[in-house]
Amino acid sequence: MSNLSLKNGRNAGIVFGIIILIMFSTGFTLIGNQLVAKLIGNEGFKGLDQFKVFVIFMVLMGLWNGSTAARKPAIAKDEMMPAIANGLVAGLVFGVFSLVISVFFGTMLIIKVDIRNYLVNISPESTKLFLFDQTPVLGGAYHFGIALITSFAGAFLAHFTRTNQSLRNFIANSKRSVSDFSGSPKVVSTVNNQYFKIASYLVLAALLIIIPRQWGSYWNYVFGTVGIYVLLGLGLNIITGWAGQLVIGYVAFFAVGAYSFSLLTSPAPHNLMWNFWIALAVGVVAAAVSGLLIGLPILNLRGDYLAIVTLGLAEIIRILLKSDMLTDFTGGPRGLQKVGGPTLLGNSITSDIDFMYLIIIAVLVVTFFAYRLQNSRTGKAWYAINLDETVARATGINAYSSKLLALTLSAAVAGLAGALFASRNQFTGPDDHALMVSINVICLVIVGGIGNIPGIFLGAFALKGLPEILREIENYRLLVFGVLLIVMMRIRPEGFLPSQRPKLEHPIDLAKSGKEE
Repeated sequence: MSNLSLKNGRNAGIVFGIIILIMFSTGFTLIGNQLVAKLIGNEGFKGLDQFKVFVIFMVLMGLWNGSTAARKPAIAKDEMMPAIANGLVAGLVFGVFSLVISVFFGTMLIIKVDIRNYLVNISPESTKLFLFDQTPVLGGAYHFGIALITSFAGAFLAHFTRTNQSLRNFIANSKRSVSDFSGSPKVVSTVNNQYFKIASYLVLAALLIIIPRQWGSYWNYVFGTVGIYVLLGLGLNIITGWAGQLVIGYVAFFAVGAYSFSLLTSPAPHNLMWNFWIALAVGVVAAAVSGLLIGLPILNLRGDYLAIVTLGLAEIIRILLKSDMLTDFTGGPRGLQKVGGPTLLGNSITSDIDFMYLIIIAVLVVTFFAYRLQNSRTGKAWYAINLDETVARATGINAYSSKLLALTLSAAVAGLAGALFASRNQFTGPDDHALMVSINVICLVIVGGIGNIPGIFLGAFALKGLPEILREIENYRLLVFGVLLIVMMRIRPEGFLPSQRPKLEHPIDLAKSGKEE
Protein backbone atom coordinates (compact mmCIF):
# COMPACT_ATOMS: atom_id res chain seq x y z
CA MET A 1 0.00 0.00 0.00
CA SER A 2 1.68 3.19 -1.16
CA ASN A 3 1.70 6.51 0.65
CA LEU A 4 -0.36 7.90 -2.23
CA SER A 5 -3.07 5.31 -1.64
CA LEU A 6 -3.14 6.09 2.06
CA LYS A 7 -3.40 9.82 1.37
CA ASN A 8 -6.19 9.49 -1.19
CA GLY A 9 -8.25 7.15 0.96
CA ARG A 10 -7.68 9.26 4.07
CA ASN A 11 -8.87 12.42 2.33
CA ALA A 12 -12.04 10.75 1.05
CA GLY A 13 -12.77 9.29 4.50
CA ILE A 14 -12.26 12.65 6.20
CA VAL A 15 -14.61 14.38 3.75
CA PHE A 16 -17.39 11.85 4.30
CA GLY A 17 -16.75 11.83 8.04
CA ILE A 18 -17.24 15.59 8.14
CA ILE A 19 -20.35 15.21 5.96
CA ILE A 20 -21.96 12.71 8.35
CA LEU A 21 -21.02 14.89 11.34
CA ILE A 22 -22.67 17.92 9.74
CA MET A 23 -25.72 15.88 8.76
CA PHE A 24 -26.09 14.55 12.30
CA SER A 25 -25.50 17.91 14.03
CA THR A 26 -28.08 19.64 11.79
CA GLY A 27 -30.66 16.88 12.15
CA PHE A 28 -30.35 15.97 8.50
CA THR A 29 -29.87 12.27 9.22
CA LEU A 30 -33.56 12.11 10.17
CA ILE A 31 -34.49 13.82 6.92
CA GLY A 32 -32.19 11.57 4.90
CA ASN A 33 -33.74 8.55 6.56
CA GLN A 34 -37.24 9.73 5.60
CA LEU A 35 -36.12 10.34 2.00
CA VAL A 36 -34.66 6.82 1.76
CA ALA A 37 -37.92 5.44 3.16
CA LYS A 38 -39.80 7.28 0.39
CA LEU A 39 -37.43 6.00 -2.27
CA ILE A 40 -37.76 2.33 -1.29
CA GLY A 41 -41.54 2.70 -0.81
CA ASN A 42 -43.50 1.91 2.32
CA GLU A 43 -45.68 -0.76 0.76
CA GLY A 44 -42.87 -2.96 -0.50
CA PHE A 45 -40.89 -2.69 2.74
CA LYS A 46 -43.57 -2.83 5.41
CA GLY A 47 -41.34 -4.89 7.74
CA LEU A 48 -38.58 -2.26 7.84
CA ASP A 49 -38.62 0.10 10.81
CA GLN A 50 -36.76 3.39 10.84
CA PHE A 51 -33.58 1.83 12.23
CA LYS A 52 -33.36 -0.71 9.40
CA VAL A 53 -34.01 2.06 6.89
CA PHE A 54 -31.15 4.01 8.49
CA VAL A 55 -28.88 1.02 7.82
CA ILE A 56 -29.76 1.38 4.13
CA PHE A 57 -28.98 5.11 4.37
CA MET A 58 -25.53 4.44 5.86
CA VAL A 59 -24.86 1.69 3.33
CA LEU A 60 -25.49 4.18 0.52
CA MET A 61 -23.13 6.67 2.20
CA GLY A 62 -20.45 3.99 2.54
CA LEU A 63 -20.74 2.92 -1.10
CA TRP A 64 -20.46 6.54 -2.18
CA ASN A 65 -17.40 6.99 0.05
CA GLY A 66 -15.63 3.93 -1.34
CA SER A 67 -16.39 4.73 -4.98
CA THR A 68 -15.16 8.31 -4.49
CA ALA A 69 -11.89 7.10 -2.98
CA ALA A 70 -11.34 4.59 -5.81
CA ARG A 71 -11.90 7.14 -8.57
CA LYS A 72 -9.02 9.41 -7.67
CA PRO A 73 -7.16 10.61 -10.79
CA ALA A 74 -3.82 9.36 -9.47
CA ILE A 75 -5.01 5.74 -9.71
CA ALA A 76 -4.49 4.06 -13.06
CA LYS A 77 -7.56 2.41 -14.55
CA ASP A 78 -6.02 -1.07 -14.58
CA GLU A 79 -4.62 -0.98 -11.01
CA MET A 80 -6.98 -2.87 -8.74
CA MET A 81 -5.01 -2.99 -5.49
CA PRO A 82 -4.50 0.79 -5.10
CA ALA A 83 -8.21 1.32 -5.75
CA ILE A 84 -9.21 -1.28 -3.13
CA ALA A 85 -6.64 0.14 -0.71
CA ASN A 86 -8.14 3.59 -1.14
CA GLY A 87 -11.59 2.20 -0.40
CA LEU A 88 -10.43 0.38 2.74
CA VAL A 89 -8.61 3.42 4.12
CA ALA A 90 -11.58 5.67 3.31
CA GLY A 91 -13.91 3.20 5.05
CA LEU A 92 -11.59 3.02 8.07
CA VAL A 93 -11.48 6.81 8.49
CA PHE A 94 -15.21 7.17 7.84
CA GLY A 95 -15.91 4.40 10.35
CA VAL A 96 -13.75 6.06 13.00
CA PHE A 97 -15.66 9.33 12.55
CA SER A 98 -19.00 7.52 12.90
CA LEU A 99 -17.73 5.55 15.90
CA VAL A 100 -16.60 8.70 17.74
CA ILE A 101 -19.93 10.43 17.01
CA SER A 102 -21.86 7.42 18.30
CA VAL A 103 -19.84 7.03 21.51
CA PHE A 104 -19.76 10.73 22.38
CA PHE A 105 -23.38 11.66 21.75
CA GLY A 106 -24.66 8.29 22.96
CA THR A 107 -22.85 8.82 26.25
CA MET A 108 -24.35 12.30 26.54
CA LEU A 109 -27.78 10.73 26.08
CA ILE A 110 -27.18 8.08 28.76
CA ILE A 111 -25.95 10.56 31.37
CA LYS A 112 -28.91 12.79 30.45
CA VAL A 113 -26.99 15.80 29.21
CA ASP A 114 -29.30 17.86 27.02
CA ILE A 115 -27.06 18.46 24.03
CA ARG A 116 -29.75 20.69 22.50
CA ASN A 117 -28.53 23.49 24.74
CA TYR A 118 -25.55 23.64 22.38
CA LEU A 119 -26.75 21.98 19.15
CA VAL A 120 -30.50 22.49 18.86
CA ASN A 121 -31.09 19.92 16.13
CA ILE A 122 -29.59 16.93 17.97
CA SER A 123 -32.66 15.46 19.64
CA PRO A 124 -32.83 12.20 21.63
CA GLU A 125 -34.76 10.74 18.69
CA SER A 126 -32.01 11.53 16.19
CA THR A 127 -29.34 10.19 18.58
CA LYS A 128 -31.20 6.89 19.06
CA LEU A 129 -31.61 6.62 15.32
CA PHE A 130 -27.89 7.17 14.78
CA LEU A 131 -27.12 4.44 17.34
CA PHE A 132 -29.59 2.03 15.68
CA ASP A 133 -31.33 1.94 19.09
CA GLN A 134 -28.27 0.24 20.59
CA THR A 135 -25.70 1.16 23.25
CA PRO A 136 -23.13 3.79 22.25
CA VAL A 137 -20.30 1.26 21.85
CA LEU A 138 -22.42 -1.30 19.97
CA GLY A 139 -23.97 1.38 17.75
CA GLY A 140 -20.49 2.73 16.98
CA ALA A 141 -19.29 -0.79 16.16
CA TYR A 142 -22.19 -1.17 13.74
CA HIS A 143 -21.21 2.09 12.08
CA PHE A 144 -17.55 1.06 11.86
CA GLY A 145 -18.39 -2.30 10.31
CA ILE A 146 -20.89 -0.85 7.83
CA ALA A 147 -18.46 1.90 6.76
CA LEU A 148 -15.57 -0.54 6.26
CA ILE A 149 -17.53 -3.18 4.32
CA THR A 150 -19.54 -0.80 2.15
CA SER A 151 -16.52 1.37 1.33
CA PHE A 152 -14.66 -1.75 0.21
CA ALA A 153 -17.67 -2.75 -1.91
CA GLY A 154 -17.97 0.76 -3.35
CA ALA A 155 -14.29 0.82 -4.31
CA PHE A 156 -14.56 -2.62 -5.94
CA LEU A 157 -17.65 -1.64 -7.92
CA ALA A 158 -16.07 1.64 -9.02
CA HIS A 159 -12.95 -0.18 -10.20
CA PHE A 160 -15.03 -2.83 -11.93
CA THR A 161 -17.09 -0.29 -13.87
CA ARG A 162 -13.91 1.49 -14.96
CA THR A 163 -12.00 -1.59 -16.08
CA ASN A 164 -14.66 -4.00 -17.34
CA GLN A 165 -14.22 -3.86 -21.08
CA SER A 166 -17.61 -5.41 -21.86
CA LEU A 167 -19.42 -2.82 -19.77
CA ARG A 168 -17.39 0.00 -21.30
CA ASN A 169 -18.09 -1.30 -24.77
CA PHE A 170 -21.80 -1.56 -23.99
CA ILE A 171 -21.91 2.04 -22.73
CA ALA A 172 -19.89 3.28 -25.72
CA ASN A 173 -22.08 1.38 -28.17
CA SER A 174 -25.24 2.69 -26.50
CA LYS A 175 -24.01 6.28 -26.76
CA ARG A 176 -22.99 5.71 -30.36
CA SER A 177 -26.37 4.19 -31.20
CA VAL A 178 -28.25 7.09 -29.66
CA SER A 179 -25.99 9.58 -31.43
CA ASP A 180 -26.35 7.79 -34.78
CA PHE A 181 -30.11 7.59 -34.39
CA SER A 182 -30.54 11.25 -33.41
CA GLY A 183 -28.21 12.37 -36.19
CA SER A 184 -29.58 10.15 -38.92
CA PRO A 185 -30.93 11.97 -41.99
CA LYS A 186 -34.41 10.49 -41.50
CA VAL A 187 -34.68 11.73 -37.90
CA VAL A 188 -33.24 15.14 -38.77
CA SER A 189 -35.61 15.56 -41.70
CA THR A 190 -38.56 14.46 -39.56
CA VAL A 191 -37.72 16.90 -36.77
CA ASN A 192 -37.25 19.74 -39.24
CA ASN A 193 -40.42 18.87 -41.11
CA GLN A 194 -42.98 21.67 -40.94
CA TYR A 195 -45.92 19.35 -40.27
CA PHE A 196 -44.02 17.58 -37.47
CA LYS A 197 -43.34 20.92 -35.81
CA ILE A 198 -47.00 21.92 -36.11
CA ALA A 199 -48.10 18.59 -34.63
CA SER A 200 -45.62 18.98 -31.76
CA TYR A 201 -46.90 22.47 -31.00
CA LEU A 202 -50.50 21.22 -31.03
CA VAL A 203 -49.67 18.39 -28.62
CA LEU A 204 -47.83 20.82 -26.32
CA ALA A 205 -50.75 23.25 -26.41
CA ALA A 206 -53.21 20.45 -25.59
CA LEU A 207 -51.09 19.39 -22.61
CA LEU A 208 -50.81 22.96 -21.33
CA ILE A 209 -54.60 23.32 -21.56
CA ILE A 210 -55.52 19.96 -20.01
CA ILE A 211 -52.94 19.53 -17.23
CA PRO A 212 -53.85 22.62 -15.11
CA ARG A 213 -57.44 21.37 -14.99
CA GLN A 214 -56.28 17.99 -13.66
CA TRP A 215 -53.62 19.10 -11.18
CA GLY A 216 -55.77 20.64 -8.47
CA SER A 217 -55.28 23.87 -6.53
CA TYR A 218 -52.13 22.84 -4.67
CA TRP A 219 -50.12 21.75 -7.70
CA ASN A 220 -51.35 24.71 -9.72
CA TYR A 221 -49.98 26.94 -6.96
CA VAL A 222 -46.65 25.06 -6.85
CA PHE A 223 -46.10 25.10 -10.59
CA GLY A 224 -47.41 28.66 -10.80
CA THR A 225 -44.57 29.59 -8.44
CA VAL A 226 -42.17 27.65 -10.66
CA GLY A 227 -43.49 29.61 -13.65
CA ILE A 228 -42.93 32.94 -11.89
CA TYR A 229 -39.35 31.92 -11.12
CA VAL A 230 -38.91 30.86 -14.73
CA LEU A 231 -39.82 34.44 -15.69
CA LEU A 232 -37.34 35.79 -13.15
CA GLY A 233 -34.67 33.42 -14.43
CA LEU A 234 -35.29 34.42 -18.05
CA GLY A 235 -34.98 38.07 -17.05
CA LEU A 236 -31.79 37.64 -15.03
CA ASN A 237 -30.35 35.51 -17.81
CA ILE A 238 -30.40 38.55 -20.11
CA ILE A 239 -28.17 40.73 -17.94
CA THR A 240 -26.11 38.02 -16.24
CA GLY A 241 -26.15 35.02 -18.57
CA TRP A 242 -25.78 36.90 -21.86
CA ALA A 243 -24.33 40.33 -21.03
CA GLY A 244 -22.16 38.89 -18.25
CA GLN A 245 -23.02 41.50 -15.58
CA LEU A 246 -23.53 40.06 -12.10
CA VAL A 247 -26.66 41.61 -10.57
CA ILE A 248 -27.30 40.31 -7.06
CA GLY A 249 -30.07 42.79 -6.21
CA TYR A 250 -32.38 41.60 -8.98
CA VAL A 251 -35.24 41.36 -6.46
CA ALA A 252 -35.39 45.19 -6.49
CA PHE A 253 -37.05 45.17 -9.92
CA PHE A 254 -39.35 42.35 -8.83
CA ALA A 255 -40.45 44.58 -5.93
CA VAL A 256 -40.97 47.62 -8.19
CA GLY A 257 -43.25 45.63 -10.49
CA ALA A 258 -45.21 44.07 -7.64
CA TYR A 259 -45.73 47.30 -5.71
CA SER A 260 -46.48 49.42 -8.78
CA PHE A 261 -49.18 46.97 -9.81
CA SER A 262 -50.55 46.56 -6.27
CA LEU A 263 -50.77 50.28 -5.56
CA LEU A 264 -52.87 50.74 -8.69
CA THR A 265 -55.28 47.84 -8.10
CA SER A 266 -55.71 47.47 -4.32
CA PRO A 267 -58.35 49.44 -2.37
CA ALA A 268 -55.82 50.70 0.19
CA PRO A 269 -54.02 52.98 0.67
CA HIS A 270 -55.01 55.00 -2.46
CA ASN A 271 -58.15 53.24 -3.73
CA LEU A 272 -57.22 53.73 -7.38
CA MET A 273 -58.64 50.37 -8.53
CA TRP A 274 -57.22 50.46 -12.04
CA ASN A 275 -57.92 47.84 -14.68
CA PHE A 276 -55.70 44.75 -14.36
CA TRP A 277 -54.18 44.92 -17.83
CA ILE A 278 -53.37 48.63 -17.64
CA ALA A 279 -51.85 48.20 -14.19
CA LEU A 280 -49.85 45.22 -15.46
CA ALA A 281 -48.41 47.32 -18.28
CA VAL A 282 -47.59 50.13 -15.83
CA GLY A 283 -45.83 47.67 -13.51
CA VAL A 284 -43.68 46.37 -16.36
CA VAL A 285 -42.85 49.89 -17.57
CA ALA A 286 -42.09 51.07 -14.02
CA ALA A 287 -39.66 48.21 -13.50
CA ALA A 288 -38.03 48.87 -16.89
CA VAL A 289 -37.65 52.59 -16.12
CA SER A 290 -36.15 51.77 -12.71
CA GLY A 291 -33.64 49.48 -14.43
CA LEU A 292 -32.80 52.26 -16.90
CA LEU A 293 -32.36 54.91 -14.19
CA ILE A 294 -30.31 52.62 -11.97
CA GLY A 295 -28.17 51.45 -14.87
CA LEU A 296 -27.20 54.94 -16.02
CA PRO A 297 -24.78 55.62 -13.13
CA ILE A 298 -23.61 52.08 -12.29
CA LEU A 299 -23.09 50.15 -15.53
CA ASN A 300 -19.56 51.51 -15.94
CA LEU A 301 -18.75 49.33 -12.94
CA ARG A 302 -17.66 45.74 -13.46
CA GLY A 303 -17.59 42.46 -11.58
CA ASP A 304 -17.86 42.59 -7.80
CA TYR A 305 -18.46 46.34 -7.69
CA LEU A 306 -21.61 46.09 -9.77
CA ALA A 307 -22.82 43.13 -7.69
CA ILE A 308 -22.31 45.03 -4.41
CA VAL A 309 -24.07 48.17 -5.68
CA THR A 310 -27.13 46.20 -6.82
CA LEU A 311 -27.14 44.29 -3.54
CA GLY A 312 -27.23 47.58 -1.64
CA LEU A 313 -30.02 48.86 -3.87
CA ALA A 314 -32.19 45.82 -3.16
CA GLU A 315 -31.71 46.20 0.57
CA ILE A 316 -32.50 49.94 0.43
CA ILE A 317 -35.79 49.24 -1.35
CA ARG A 318 -36.74 46.47 1.09
CA ILE A 319 -35.98 48.67 4.12
CA LEU A 320 -37.95 51.59 2.65
CA LEU A 321 -40.94 49.34 1.97
CA LYS A 322 -40.80 48.12 5.55
CA SER A 323 -40.34 51.52 7.19
CA ASP A 324 -43.10 53.34 9.05
CA MET A 325 -42.20 56.53 7.19
CA LEU A 326 -43.83 55.23 3.98
CA THR A 327 -46.74 53.39 5.59
CA ASP A 328 -49.30 55.85 4.20
CA PHE A 329 -47.94 55.33 0.70
CA THR A 330 -46.83 51.66 0.51
CA GLY A 331 -48.68 50.02 3.39
CA GLY A 332 -45.52 49.69 5.48
CA PRO A 333 -44.64 46.36 7.13
CA ARG A 334 -48.22 45.09 6.63
CA GLY A 335 -47.91 45.29 2.87
CA LEU A 336 -50.76 45.71 0.40
CA GLN A 337 -53.82 43.49 0.59
CA LYS A 338 -56.72 42.66 -1.75
CA VAL A 339 -54.58 43.22 -4.83
CA GLY A 340 -56.70 43.14 -7.98
CA GLY A 341 -56.98 40.15 -10.27
CA PRO A 342 -57.40 39.84 -14.04
CA THR A 343 -60.66 40.29 -15.88
CA LEU A 344 -61.60 39.35 -19.43
CA LEU A 345 -64.65 40.85 -21.18
CA GLY A 346 -65.93 42.00 -17.81
CA ASN A 347 -65.62 38.54 -16.21
CA SER A 348 -63.22 37.87 -13.35
CA ILE A 349 -60.65 35.13 -14.07
CA THR A 350 -59.00 34.70 -10.68
CA SER A 351 -59.25 30.95 -10.08
CA ASP A 352 -56.08 28.90 -9.68
CA ILE A 353 -56.64 27.37 -13.14
CA ASP A 354 -57.06 30.79 -14.75
CA PHE A 355 -53.89 32.09 -13.11
CA MET A 356 -51.99 29.01 -14.21
CA TYR A 357 -53.03 29.71 -17.79
CA LEU A 358 -52.01 33.36 -17.41
CA ILE A 359 -48.57 32.40 -16.07
CA ILE A 360 -48.12 29.83 -18.86
CA ILE A 361 -48.95 32.47 -21.49
CA ALA A 362 -46.51 34.92 -19.89
CA VAL A 363 -43.75 32.29 -19.82
CA LEU A 364 -44.35 31.36 -23.47
CA VAL A 365 -44.33 35.00 -24.60
CA VAL A 366 -41.15 35.87 -22.69
CA THR A 367 -39.47 32.67 -23.88
CA PHE A 368 -40.31 33.52 -27.50
CA PHE A 369 -38.81 37.00 -27.18
CA ALA A 370 -35.79 35.57 -25.32
CA TYR A 371 -35.05 33.21 -28.20
CA ARG A 372 -35.45 36.05 -30.70
CA LEU A 373 -33.09 38.23 -28.67
CA GLN A 374 -30.53 35.47 -28.28
CA ASN A 375 -30.23 34.97 -32.03
CA SER A 376 -30.30 38.67 -32.89
CA ARG A 377 -27.40 41.05 -33.44
CA THR A 378 -28.12 42.51 -30.01
CA GLY A 379 -27.79 39.06 -28.42
CA LYS A 380 -24.49 38.47 -30.19
CA ALA A 381 -23.27 41.86 -28.98
CA TRP A 382 -24.12 40.85 -25.40
CA TYR A 383 -22.27 37.59 -25.92
CA ALA A 384 -19.19 39.49 -27.14
CA ILE A 385 -19.32 41.77 -24.09
CA ASN A 386 -19.62 38.70 -21.86
CA LEU A 387 -16.51 37.14 -23.40
CA ASP A 388 -14.32 40.25 -23.35
CA GLU A 389 -15.70 43.76 -23.05
CA THR A 390 -12.47 45.43 -24.15
CA VAL A 391 -12.33 43.42 -27.38
CA ALA A 392 -16.05 44.01 -27.93
CA ARG A 393 -15.48 47.78 -27.72
CA ALA A 394 -12.60 47.47 -30.18
CA THR A 395 -14.92 45.82 -32.72
CA GLY A 396 -17.32 48.78 -32.60
CA ILE A 397 -19.87 47.56 -30.04
CA ASN A 398 -21.23 50.27 -27.74
CA ALA A 399 -20.84 48.26 -24.54
CA TYR A 400 -22.46 50.84 -22.28
CA SER A 401 -25.70 51.16 -24.26
CA SER A 402 -25.83 47.39 -24.84
CA LYS A 403 -25.54 46.69 -21.11
CA LEU A 404 -28.08 49.41 -20.37
CA LEU A 405 -30.54 47.79 -22.77
CA ALA A 406 -29.91 44.39 -21.21
CA LEU A 407 -30.59 45.72 -17.70
CA THR A 408 -33.74 47.54 -18.84
CA LEU A 409 -35.20 44.44 -20.51
CA SER A 410 -34.17 42.28 -17.58
CA ALA A 411 -35.89 44.63 -15.14
CA ALA A 412 -39.04 44.68 -17.30
CA VAL A 413 -39.33 40.88 -17.14
CA ALA A 414 -38.84 41.01 -13.36
CA GLY A 415 -41.60 43.62 -13.15
CA LEU A 416 -43.94 41.32 -15.08
CA ALA A 417 -43.15 38.46 -12.69
CA GLY A 418 -43.70 40.73 -9.69
CA ALA A 419 -47.10 41.94 -10.93
CA LEU A 420 -48.30 38.37 -11.60
CA PHE A 421 -46.98 37.27 -8.20
CA ALA A 422 -48.82 40.03 -6.34
CA SER A 423 -52.06 39.52 -8.30
CA ARG A 424 -52.09 35.75 -7.81
CA ASN A 425 -51.48 36.02 -4.05
CA GLN A 426 -53.75 39.09 -3.74
CA PHE A 427 -51.05 40.45 -1.44
CA THR A 428 -47.51 41.73 -1.50
CA GLY A 429 -45.27 42.84 1.34
CA PRO A 430 -41.63 43.64 2.10
CA ASP A 431 -40.86 40.05 3.13
CA ASP A 432 -41.84 38.83 -0.33
CA HIS A 433 -38.92 40.80 -1.75
CA ALA A 434 -36.06 39.76 0.50
CA LEU A 435 -32.55 39.06 -0.75
CA MET A 436 -33.29 35.33 -0.73
CA VAL A 437 -35.42 35.79 -3.86
CA SER A 438 -32.37 37.08 -5.75
CA ILE A 439 -30.25 34.21 -4.42
CA ASN A 440 -32.88 31.72 -5.57
CA VAL A 441 -32.93 33.20 -9.07
CA ILE A 442 -29.13 33.31 -9.34
CA CYS A 443 -28.96 29.69 -8.16
CA LEU A 444 -31.50 28.46 -10.70
CA VAL A 445 -29.66 30.25 -13.53
CA ILE A 446 -26.32 28.72 -12.47
CA VAL A 447 -27.69 25.24 -11.84
CA GLY A 448 -29.70 25.13 -15.07
CA GLY A 449 -26.89 26.52 -17.21
CA ILE A 450 -25.87 30.15 -17.52
CA GLY A 451 -27.05 31.61 -20.80
CA ASN A 452 -29.22 28.63 -21.76
CA ILE A 453 -33.00 29.12 -21.95
CA PRO A 454 -34.01 25.44 -21.44
CA GLY A 455 -31.63 25.39 -18.48
CA ILE A 456 -33.72 28.13 -16.82
CA PHE A 457 -36.76 25.83 -16.86
CA LEU A 458 -34.74 22.94 -15.44
CA GLY A 459 -33.17 25.11 -12.75
CA ALA A 460 -36.51 26.60 -11.69
CA PHE A 461 -38.05 23.15 -11.34
CA ALA A 462 -35.02 21.80 -9.46
CA LEU A 463 -34.84 24.66 -6.95
CA LYS A 464 -38.52 25.64 -6.59
CA GLY A 465 -40.50 22.57 -7.62
CA LEU A 466 -38.54 19.78 -5.91
CA PRO A 467 -38.50 21.45 -2.44
CA GLU A 468 -42.31 21.48 -2.61
CA ILE A 469 -42.43 17.85 -3.70
CA LEU A 470 -39.96 16.89 -0.96
CA ARG A 471 -41.12 19.27 1.76
CA GLU A 472 -38.99 17.53 4.41
CA ILE A 473 -35.88 19.36 3.20
CA GLU A 474 -37.46 22.82 3.21
CA ASN A 475 -35.75 23.75 6.51
CA TYR A 476 -32.43 22.84 4.90
CA ARG A 477 -32.93 24.91 1.77
CA LEU A 478 -29.72 26.93 2.23
CA LEU A 479 -27.72 23.79 2.97
CA VAL A 480 -29.11 22.08 -0.12
CA PHE A 481 -28.39 25.17 -2.24
CA GLY A 482 -24.80 25.26 -1.01
CA VAL A 483 -24.19 21.56 -1.59
CA LEU A 484 -25.85 21.67 -5.01
CA LEU A 485 -23.79 24.65 -6.12
CA ILE A 486 -20.54 23.03 -4.92
CA VAL A 487 -21.41 19.82 -6.75
CA MET A 488 -22.31 21.77 -9.88
CA MET A 489 -19.04 23.71 -9.79
CA ARG A 490 -17.10 20.45 -9.48
CA ILE A 491 -19.02 18.23 -11.89
CA ARG A 492 -20.74 20.55 -14.38
CA PRO A 493 -19.41 24.10 -13.90
CA GLU A 494 -21.49 25.32 -16.87
CA GLY A 495 -24.78 23.91 -15.46
CA PHE A 496 -26.99 20.97 -16.32
CA LEU A 497 -27.65 22.35 -19.80
CA PRO A 498 -24.71 24.60 -20.72
CA SER A 499 -25.22 27.17 -23.46
CA GLN A 500 -23.63 26.61 -26.83
CA ARG A 501 -21.42 29.06 -28.62
CA PRO A 502 -23.49 30.99 -31.21
CA LYS A 503 -22.68 30.44 -34.88
CA LEU A 504 -22.45 33.17 -37.50
CA GLU A 505 -23.90 30.84 -40.12
CA HIS A 506 -25.93 27.66 -39.92
CA PRO A 507 -24.04 24.49 -41.01
CA ILE A 508 -26.76 23.76 -43.63
CA ASP A 509 -26.24 27.21 -45.17
CA LEU A 510 -22.50 26.59 -45.34
CA ALA A 511 -23.09 23.23 -47.04
CA LYS A 512 -25.40 24.83 -49.60
CA SER A 513 -22.93 27.60 -50.34
CA GLY A 514 -20.16 25.01 -50.82
CA LYS A 515 -22.29 23.06 -53.32
CA GLU A 516 -23.12 26.19 -55.28
CA GLU A 517 -19.44 26.99 -55.63
